[in-house]
Amino acid sequence: MTIATEPSVFTLHQGTIPLLISIPHLGAQIPAEIARSMAPAAQHLDDTDWHLDRLYSFADALGASVLFPKNSRYVIDLNRPPDGANLYPGRKTTLLCPVDTFNEEALYLDGKQPDAAEQARRRDHYWHPYHAALQAELERIRSLHGHVLLWEAHSIRSQVPRLFEGRLPDFNFGTADDRSAAPGVADGLAATINQEGRYSAVANGRFKGGYITRQYGNPEQGIHAIQLELAQIAYMSESRPYAYDEERAAAVAPVIRGAIQQALDDIRRSARAGAP
Repeated sequence: MTIATEPSVFTLHQGTIPLLISIPHLGAQIPAEIARSMAPAAQHLDDTDWHLDRLYSFADALGASVLFPKNSRYVIDLNRPPDGANLYPGRKTTLLCPVDTFNEEALYLDGKQPDAAEQARRRDHYWHPYHAALQAELERIRSLHGHVLLWEAHSIRSQVPRLFEGRLPDFNFGTADDRSAAPGVADGLAATINQEGRYSAVANGRFKGGYITRQYGNPEQGIHAIQLELAQIAYMSESRPYAYDEERAAAVAPVIRGAIQQALDDIRRSARAGAP
């Protein structure tokens, strides 16, 4: 089943198992009225989480629900708090309505940055509908199964000096230091991948989970949220035009699927252990 707003700002595929895969930075469109105020750097959409719908194409066979937006994070960042608060105090980050790229290139023409009224309009038109759909789908799944895994699918270039030093591990699992999912789940995922040896992994390192993970993850209420920030070098070219690498993707997709299944199994065991 596919549900979409009209005009569509997101697409939701409803599945049959206790799993919702949210891909909030997949969108690659900018509405014309916004694009007219933007600088040339914006047209490249450099900070998109490219091709994750393709990489996660196994979701349908799993029976997962999948939610993703139409528009770019340059319009509004769906994984930031609505008040724009910094999720990593003391570290550089981009804004709710970003004004520059990860490489600190200006996204807007001089004097055209979104003011408070424009930011409020974008929250109402793009941010709130996505989060309403996400919350409703989590509740639907939990009502059917008693628990749900919210898998926040993200990717990023393996080297972004503005955000972190050196090269990022391939798999970066975040559970807000075990607050958004059953304790130890993220550590177990990282350990499995590191033991297999082909990819590197870390739990709650540089990326501990963004707003969606922290806001909706509530293991005591049966909602377990895990963010995977995947280094893009694992499945694509990290330079323009950001081509999908079939060989790399074919190797890493089963590892992602295995991690999701491991998390589902761990959460199912946790749910059974906590049952009266």
